[in-house]
Amino acid sequence: MVAGGLALAVGAAVAAITHVVSPVDAVGSEVIDRAPRWLKELAISWFGTADKTALRVGIVTILALIACAVGPHRRASRAAFVGLGVVGAAASVHRPNETLGAAVPSLLGAAVGYVVLQRWLRPRPIEIPGPSQAPLGGDRRRFITNTATVTAVAGVAGVAARRAGQPAPVPSIDLAIDLASDVTVPSSATLSPVTPFITPNDRYYRIDTALSFPRVDLRRWTCAVDGLVDRPFTFTYDDLLAMPRIERVITLCCVSNEVGGEYIGNAVWQGVSLRELLDRAGVQPSAEQVFSTSLDGWTCGFPVEAAVDGRDAMVAFGMNGTPLPLEHGYPARLVVPGLYGYVSATKWLSRIELTTWDREGYWVPRGWSQQAPVKTQSRIDVPRDGQTVAPGPQMIAGIAWAQHRGVDAVEVRIDDGPWVEARMALDVSDDAWRQWALEWTAAAGSHTIAVRATDKTGATQPDERAPVAPDGATGYHTISINVG
Repeated sequence: MVAGGLALAVGAAVAAITHVVSPVDAVGSEVIDRAPRWLKELAISWFGTADKTALRVGIVTILALIACAVGPHRRASRAAFVGLGVVGAAASVHRPNETLGAAVPSLLGAAVGYVVLQRWLRPRPIEIPGPSQAPLGGDRRRFITNTATVTAVAGVAGVAARRAGQPAPVPSIDLAIDLASDVTVPSSATLSPVTPFITPNDRYYRIDTALSFPRVDLRRWTCAVDGLVDRPFTFTYDDLLAMPRIERVITLCCVSNEVGGEYIGNAVWQGVSLRELLDRAGVQPSAEQVFSTSLDGWTCGFPVEAAVDGRDAMVAFGMNGTPLPLEHGYPARLVVPGLYGYVSATKWLSRIELTTWDREGYWVPRGWSQQAPVKTQSRIDVPRDGQTVAPGPQMIAGIAWAQHRGVDAVEVRIDDGPWVEARMALDVSDDAWRQWALEWTAAAGSHTIAVRATDKTGATQPDERAPVAPDGATGYHTISINVG
C-alpha cells in the first residue's frame, strides 16, 4: 500500500509540474465517460456535488485493496505496477488536448513504486539482536523505518502535486458595466427569508463531468465559430471583451434536479450575444443545431432557433459582476435561457459549430433527450421538510421557475384543503426564477404542504411524478411538518 501510494503521489507531482492531467483524474474521467446512465444518476443521487470526490476516493480504495492482495507476491506485484502504469498512461493520453507526454507521470510513478517495493521485498538477514545465517527477510525496525521514509516522501510529493496543480487565479478584468441601466434587482424581488434572489458565486451549484478543471492560458485561448456558416471566424479573449456586452438575470438548472432539489441558481451573467456571433458568421439554412465543445472535450447541442428567437443566449465571461469563476466555465461559457444545461451550458468553451442533428452531444447517446426545454417547477424553501414549527402565524415561501416562459402564479395546498394563491415577488424576468410566499396560521399537529406553479402560457405544472431522466423531473414538491 505504501509503495502504491508513493506511485500515485509521484505521478500526481510529475503531472502537476509538467501541466498534464494527473493519472487518477485521467482514469476517473474515463470512468465517467464510460459509466452507464443509471450509475451516473445513482452517483449524483448518493453524493450530489461530492460525486467527484467520491469517485477519487473509490479509485484510491480499489488500488489499496489491489495492493493488499498482490503485495507479498513478486510476480503479482510486478504485474500490478505494470498494469497501473499502462492504464494510467493510456487514460491520460486519451484525454482531450493531451499529448504522448501525458503518459510520463503514470509510467514514472509506477516505475518508482515498483522499484521501492522490490527493494523492500529483497530477503535480508536479520541483524538484530544478532546476525542470522538464513535470509529470513527484514526485521521490524527496518520495516518501520522504510515505511516511515517512503510515506514521508509520498506525502511531500502529494503536497507538491497539490500546490503545483492549483489552477492559476482568474485574472482581474474590467467588467465595469452600468448595472443600473440594464439590471436592477429591487428588494421586492425577494420574499424568501433563506433564498437570496441572486445566488452568490460560491453557493451556485456545479454539476458537470470534469474531474479536474482545464488549464487555461489566455494568451493561447481561442474559440472558433464554424461549421455550416458562410464566414467562419475565431475570437480571442481580448476580442470577446471588446465586443458589445450584455448582462441579464438568468436562472440555470440541471436536468438531474429532483423535484424540490437544489441544482438550480440565479445569477447576473455578463457576456456577448450569441445571436450577434452567429449573424457575423452567417448561419446557413441547412444548420439545425448549435453544437458546442469544451476544452475538456465535452459536447452538447441545441436548436438554432434557441439562439436567434429573441432569448438572451450569450457567450458569458462574467458572473455577478466578477470574472467567470473557473469552476463555472472560465474563460467563457454558454448561457441559454430555457434549456437544461446538458444541452446548452458548455463551460470552458472552445468551439461553436453549426451542424445538423446528425451530431450528438455527450449525454444524448447515453439515453437523455436531444430536446430539453426547462419544465415549469416550484419549490418550498420555508419551512423545511420534517421541521417542527410553533403554532400561530407562519410563512411558507419558496421559488418557482419556467425559464423563457415566465411564472404567472403559484398556489399552495395544506393537507387536503383547497389550492390557495400565494403572494408573488416582483417579476424581474421571464428567464429568472420568481419568489413567492404565503402567510399561514399553523394549527397543532402534522401537516402536509404542496406547491404548484403556472407559467405565462397558462400551463400548470403536472402533479404526476416523473424521474429526472430522460428530460427532467415533474411533480409537486410536497413536504411534511409538525406544528407544536
